[in-house]
Amino acid sequence: MENGGGFFKNTQIIILGVCIAVATIVSSFILAQGSLKIMKFTREMITVTGSAQKIIRSDSIIWRCAFARSSADMTAAYQALEKDLKKVLDYLAAKGIAKDDITVAQVSITTVYKKNDKGNDTNEIYEYRLSQSVEVKSADVERVTTVSRESTELINQDIGFESNAPEYYYTKLHELKVDMVAQATENAKQRAQNMAKATGNRIGFMRSARMGVFQITPANSNDVTDYGMNDTSALDKKVTAVVTASFAIE
Repeated sequence: MENGGGFFKNTQIIILGVCIAVATIVSSFILAQGSLKIMKFTREMITVTGSAQKIIRSDSIIWRCAFARSSADMTAAYQALEKDLKKVLDYLAAKGIAKDDITVAQVSITTVYKKNDKGNDTNEIYEYRLSQSVEVKSADVERVTTVSRESTELINQDIGFESNAPEYYYTKLHELKVDMVAQATENAKQRAQNMAKATGNRIGFMRSARMGVFQITPANSNDVTDYGMNDTSALDKKVTAVVTASFAIE
């Protein structure tokens, strides 16, 4: 009986050992498969750049103009400048520019001194130069654009008038950026799908995404910069959004 019991005991030990060995092999296989999946997750991915473009028309304009007077008598120069300001405001009103869209800056005064024989300033005053600027900020883009082009008519009224080029803006740019980033991301996904399909694979979920700079250029321009552009010279603009995205490959 003792021999039978010893045999049974040895058999149990052998079976246990076999089970442990099998379990070890299976565990190693599972761990190996897991490691391979992790390596695949880490290494097998595709990175692409997607973009989206849209042509927009500016919905806000800022136009600045200025006029000046010079005289050895400061009071006379100021009185002449006051008359010029009235003419400018009357002109803008006649052209349909709303009063609330107009901002008048304070008068700027520069004292000009007489020069000596060597071309250096003396302490004797030659004249006073007074200038004043007017800014028009409006949503009536087309009207203000037309006025800015025609405003040199004021020169015919004996005004030392200067008109600056209008600046054009788009006030809904924030909302537009959100929409265009989504479009650029979708474009990146489509490109990744096409590239993966060409090699017999398919993409999985997006691993990462990085938004590039926005380029706001004149509609017909192809200019770009590393830090982005924000053109204010053109009424019609082209907005370009860029997204760099990485996708897992299945």
